[in-house]
Amino acid sequence: MEAVSKTGLLRRLRKSGWQLLAAPFLLFVILPLAALFLRLTPADIGESLREAQVVKAITLSLQTSLVTVLVTLLAGTPVAYLIYRRRTPLYRFLDILIDLPTVLPPAVAGVALLMAFGRQGLVGSWLAQLGLSLPFTPAAVVLAQTFVAAPLYIRSAALGFSGVDCELKKAAALDGASRVQTFRFIMLPIAWHALLSGIVMTWARALGEFGATIIFAGNFPGRTQTMPLAIYLGFELDLKVALTLSALLIGTSFLILAVVKNYLNNHLESQNPVD
Repeated sequence: MEAVSKTGLLRRLRKSGWQLLAAPFLLFVILPLAALFLRLTPADIGESLREAQVVKAITLSLQTSLVTVLVTLLAGTPVAYLIYRRRTPLYRFLDILIDLPTVLPPAVAGVALLMAFGRQGLVGSWLAQLGLSLPFTPAAVVLAQTFVAAPLYIRSAALGFSGVDCELKKAAALDGASRVQTFRFIMLPIAWHALLSGIVMTWARALGEFGATIIFAGNFPGRTQTMPLAIYLGFELDLKVALTLSALLIGTSFLILAVVKNYLNNHLESQNPVD
């Protein structure tokens, strides 16, 4: 009994030790978020949400981020399927290239988009001859969001496709199914949870995009000013507006992460039930 009690005591001490080691970083994350919410009052939130500029920023953010998700879903799914199937050096290079926007400084992404689609850009000069101008328009907001957020979906979708059992695909092929039928009736039903997770994370990233947007689309209220850009301007002009929009983005991001993680945990538990 004495040996058992000593073993239990050692385990509790080790657990407490890890908790103490983890406490500094947890406090580092929690304190700024708590400080932000403690500076807000319900009256401040209500007052800020009645301002036309704030309403326009929220509306534009929701509209552009949803368009970004749709574009990413349509254009990113074939890319995810392509890089999942190929293992040649060329496709490994493309795999790295697709992930690159996620690690680039946002300002670099904005400058790159401007050099490509600006009025004097590589493609933008051709578009200008057709009377089309992308910079400093809502379309530029969507392009900036897609550039930085789409890789999250593509990576998640590719991982989902790679998790499909090869034997199922071979069986479908033996039964005469085409690649399109195999993709539609085998791969999508199995990998849809990964696609859903990628879509949600892409939407959250697009909703919070700032650096590439402000360089490529500008910060024009009612036209290209999204919630992060309104926070930037509000921090200089009206702190209550900045705090309110920050709280909305934090709350939205938290809910998104909670839903995705809860769903994935439940999915993993259903796939690997504990006896």
